[in-house]
Amino acid sequence: MPRSTKELTGKEKAAVLLIGLGPEVSAKVLRHLTDEEIEELTLEIAATRHVPSELRNQIIKEFHELVLAQTYIAEGGISYAREVLEKALGRDKAVDILKRLTSMLQVRPFDFLKQTDSMQLLHYLQEEHPQTIALVLSYLEPKQAAEILASLPPERQGDIAFRMATMRGASPEAIYEVERILEQKLASTGIADITQVGGVDAVVQILNLVDRSTERAILEQLETTDPELAEEIKKRMFVFEDIVLLDNRSIQKVIREVPQEDLVLALKGASEEVRQLLFRNMSQRMAESIREEMEYMGPVRLRDVEEAQGRIVGVIRRLEELGEIYVRRGGEDELIE
Repeated sequence: MPRSTKELTGKEKAAVLLIGLGPEVSAKVLRHLTDEEIEELTLEIAATRHVPSELRNQIIKEFHELVLAQTYIAEGGISYAREVLEKALGRDKAVDILKRLTSMLQVRPFDFLKQTDSMQLLHYLQEEHPQTIALVLSYLEPKQAAEILASLPPERQGDIAFRMATMRGASPEAIYEVERILEQKLASTGIADITQVGGVDAVVQILNLVDRSTERAILEQLETTDPELAEEIKKRMFVFEDIVLLDNRSIQKVIREVPQEDLVLALKGASEEVRQLLFRNMSQRMAESIREEMEYMGPVRLRDVEEAQGRIVGVIRRLEELGEIYVRRGGEDELIE
């Protein structure tokens, strides 16, 4: 048996804890678990031959600290828990406990900002370094992040979007420090060695929610900074199923621009909602012809379907850039026919 808790898995720690608690208390704990969890822990306990008292005490202490931290979070949120734990155990220990606990509870960093008004948060963020802003926006809900990004000066938007898209990870210590500074600035009350944040998907989610002019300005800056990254973001911003975001006139324009063989292949792998939407926007004769081709062509390769859908998406983006069709976005009002 290892002599350090760092060498044990979560299941092994749980088994040692139950052994240390004794049969009566352990029985009460097991009543709250699923049959599968009980079976796994029972096997783990049976496989545990000897537990050094020092190791058992370490695990019980670790468990006690986690329970305390969870109690503090329930009483006053992450900020309050951090403050109390720092005073009681020191900064490093507090960070370690909260990192493990928030990971188990699935509490995201900067969770306290969810209830903060976007414009108020913008006021405190706009003077920060672009990398700091990128880090914070990566953790916010896409709608809130989009509002803030759209309100920043145009010359900063592309830089921040680029930093988000190319961000690979952030250490808990760096996240902790930024959280602490923001909490102090906002006077608000209510974490794995590398936490995955940012990335292309985060930028795509945000750009899908900003207004068209902000999106265009950011993409133009990214095209100058990193053309390949800009193209990757463009590809992910609109997928074939997003055709439901087009108004009827735009869909009819797309249908006229796309070869029928591409429509047949694309619809072969489309959802029923998308199929019916396109059929409603084409002539009855064309719809019947496409249905017949889809029926008689039999199984098709997924790659062929995706390539056809990709070509149609390319047509949609080209027509949108030319101003010939309209794609409804989160930051814009709908058109009235």
